[in-house]
Amino acid sequence: MPKPKRELSSEFPIHITARSNNREHFFISLPEVWEIFEDYLFLISKGFGIEIISFVLMPNHFHLLLRDPNLQLAQAMQYFMRETSREIARKADRINRIWGGEFSSTVVKGTDYYFTCYKYIYRNPVKANLCKSVFDYPFSTLQGLLGERRSIIPLCEDLTLFDSLTATIQWLDKPFEEDMDEVIRKSLKRKVMEFRVDRKSRRHFKAEMPPLPLTHLRYQKEVPTF
Repeated sequence: MPKPKRELSSEFPIHITARSNNREHFFISLPEVWEIFEDYLFLISKGFGIEIISFVLMPNHFHLLLRDPNLQLAQAMQYFMRETSREIARKADRINRIWGGEFSSTVVKGTDYYFTCYKYIYRNPVKANLCKSVFDYPFSTLQGLLGERRSIIPLCEDLTLFDSLTATIQWLDKPFEEDMDEVIRKSLKRKVMEFRVDRKSRRHFKAEMPPLPLTHLRYQKEVPTF
């Protein structure tokens, strides 16, 4: 049975994720993996016109939020997955494959879904008990975005952060409402991000907007409207 075609978009953000083979931890240290990923995120940005919004590296997978204005996602990610696999395998002195399969992609339509996905990505290490605050996790674009760490990953101008660093971190650190993490996880397995009514409880889940009015955002005249 042929695989369903990916949803492509030059307009809306796209969430990308991929997991290591057998869900094993990468076979080299995370600082080494992070350096490899930094290099190839830089290269797909410059070589394929990929616009990177956020990226978080976990012990056995990653989350990437990007825009693909030139519709070069398939070529860019094929290159990215192949070359990061080769580099990790070379450093780990392994011949087995690193990735468990192809990357998955989900188009994120709607400002509320965008904010929810953005927060979900940065909260992944907190949810996995790798850190207490999103600000503390070193293998994320957030520290570089906030000027706390140097990084070669070229990020888009971020339209999400508040004027106040404290307000930004507080919003990202605040957990989602009960069961939302699982709802978001499932929605990011679809071609287009969508929340559905829970069949058992008939509960309808809503995407999350920041707690402050949008006029409090740093780039209030350029708030993303997807």
